[in-house]
Amino acid sequence: MVDLPWGDEKTTKFVTNVGLITSKGSLGDNIMAAEWTHHVSYKPGIVSVSISPSKASHENISKSKEFGVSLAASDQNVIASVAGGSTGREVDKVSALKELGFKFYSGKKIKALMVGGAALNLECRVIKEVPIGDHTMFVGEVLEASASEKEPLVYHKTKYWKLTERIQKPLQAELDRISGVVGSHHK
Repeated sequence: MVDLPWGDEKTTKFVTNVGLITSKGSLGDNIMAAEWTHHVSYKPGIVSVSISPSKASHENISKSKEFGVSLAASDQNVIASVAGGSTGREVDKVSALKELGFKFYSGKKIKALMVGGAALNLECRVIKEVPIGDHTMFVGEVLEASASEKEPLVYHKTKYWKLTERIQKPLQAELDRISGVVGSHHK
């Protein structure tokens, strides 16, 4: 078995979004940044987030059985840095972010706050908790969803990025050639 520690050259090859995970519980309103935020089913809408058991969000979500996912927009690098830069056990990050001018709104289907101005907002009910390695994967059924026109913030090599260049799919002639080759290899 090989470990893949945070910041290692191998782990920095992944490209992820920045999930702003909101929760409410015995530790109050909390927000954290999680790069392990994944869409895993279209119908029904299901997402998963992987969170270390040491995190305040883990405790809140384990007890409340709900969480919010706000995918940070490309203009939300500050909120992502604050959400990921300290622990909710020691810092009221939501109050600090409000003082810095960031907006939150009450969830329609969950008690946790949601992040205003995000690229995507999902309100989730936990349907499964799966301990995996040094994290717990919380699998959530989406109860409410909204999206903005904003592009998501991208995380790569421990830095934030903005999508700037679209790479074209192959031209139709190349797709036809590929289809022919693949078709000739059917089992």
